[in-house]
Amino acid sequence: MEEKKFAIIATKGTLDWAYPPFILASTASALGYEVEIFFTFYGLQLLKKNMDLKVSPLGNPGMPMPMGMDKWFPILGLALPGMEAMMTSMMKKKMASKGVASLEELRELCQEAEVKLIACQMTVDLFEMDTAEFIDGVEYAGAARFFEFAGESDICMYI
Repeated sequence: MEEKKFAIIATKGTLDWAYPPFILASTASALGYEVEIFFTFYGLQLLKKNMDLKVSPLGNPGMPMPMGMDKWFPILGLALPGMEAMMTSMMKKKMASKGVASLEELRELCQEAEVKLIACQMTVDLFEMDTAEFIDGVEYAGAARFFEFAGESDICMYI
């Protein structure tokens, strides 16, 4: 029986959007899938050695807010200093209290499970990113390389 394939495109660079590609990839690999994640645009932040990711509640209208803040945040969120830091801290504490692995642990798990981590070369060049800031083991390739794998995959997700 041929191994199933799972392709993921990771385009977001915020803390809350960083979890899905790594959780799904590590789970699929554990289930026997061959997995590749193609990181492009802001998703490239997830490949940096030092992931200093924040939560951006502005782009997440479905984010649960404490103390009824959900009614007021769309109006006040832009004007309140420190909201991004507060939401980031709250999310990190919530994840830790529920026993969710850190992003670094999830990323290492993916690497140990032989998930291929592919950085979009065009985006690296476009944003003049320093590849020395990326973790070891990353491949650099263009969209055509992603399509070679995704075109044969059983599941393809855009995150």
